[in-house]
Amino acid sequence: MDTVRSAGLAESINATLADLLEQDPRLLLLGEDIGRLGGVFRVTRGLRERFGEDRVRDSLLAESTIIGQAVGMAMSGLVPVCEIQFDAFTFPAVNQLVTQAARIGGRWNGQASPGLVVRIPTGGGFRGVEHHSESNEALFARFPGISVACPSTGEDADQILRYAVTLGSPVLVYEPIRLYWRRDALARDPEPARSPTAARVVRRGADLTVVTYGAITHEVLEAAHALACDVDVEVVDLRWVAPIDMATVLDSVRRTGRLLVVHEGSRDVGIGAEIAASVAEHAFDALRGPVRRLAPARRAYPPADFEKDYMVGVQEIKDEVLVMTK
Repeated sequence: MDTVRSAGLAESINATLADLLEQDPRLLLLGEDIGRLGGVFRVTRGLRERFGEDRVRDSLLAESTIIGQAVGMAMSGLVPVCEIQFDAFTFPAVNQLVTQAARIGGRWNGQASPGLVVRIPTGGGFRGVEHHSESNEALFARFPGISVACPSTGEDADQILRYAVTLGSPVLVYEPIRLYWRRDALARDPEPARSPTAARVVRRGADLTVVTYGAITHEVLEAAHALACDVDVEVVDLRWVAPIDMATVLDSVRRTGRLLVVHEGSRDVGIGAEIAASVAEHAFDALRGPVRRLAPARRAYPPADFEKDYMVGVQEIKDEVLVMTK
């Protein structure tokens, strides 16, 4: 297994957006303060100066209008890439995403295939408050017509964005805030994903499978490496939660016989529940013990001083793995 220094998420996304803008004159960026300011996390810094304000557009302070405009632009043949400033700010745009963007293709009997991408900073760990640190990817993953990606590295963000702009249907890309400027040296299996929407086995193991995605993939890998002398943990980074690459998950579980799902969004009715149900349906005979989920309790994201008590950390992951493999 190679130790790989991952590109920072913000740096990678900025470079990818610049390249896409250079290659495709139909592509444009739309969002609050993304032009003059470069976005709240400066991910789009310098792009308006390079490509002009017609292609890097500052929007009104209204998420519904951002997505509403994007739907119209996509139907006219443009490829809008929107930015929502924080995860929970997507709620004012649910109507535009779910009843419009996700249904246009079917409503027009396949004669229209509006491609639009919505970039969404997500997750905690940076002392934000409610509406700034939430993880609502499971909400949108359940709606037909919407694809949802959750990169954990700059390299994956690059691949996901390049694929998303070609898909011809809405894609939500959840970008972990605490990874924007983090450049960790991570021990990861260098084997590439089989396809742009496939999961990736980022650590090979024999005793237990941990399925995860997004920022918490880093904590899972840290826990797995710390336990290496006692438990051989396999780590599967989903990368996409709609569609979920269950083939990779099932293949891993059939080899290890155990499954733990770890995610940052709340535990109830989440991505972990869907994976657990699918494994119970299709690989029950391979299991050596019950499937377990590790995620925050179903409650609102707490004030900054209490977020460490809410979030799942390395120690909690280690404890859960040891309980499952006793």
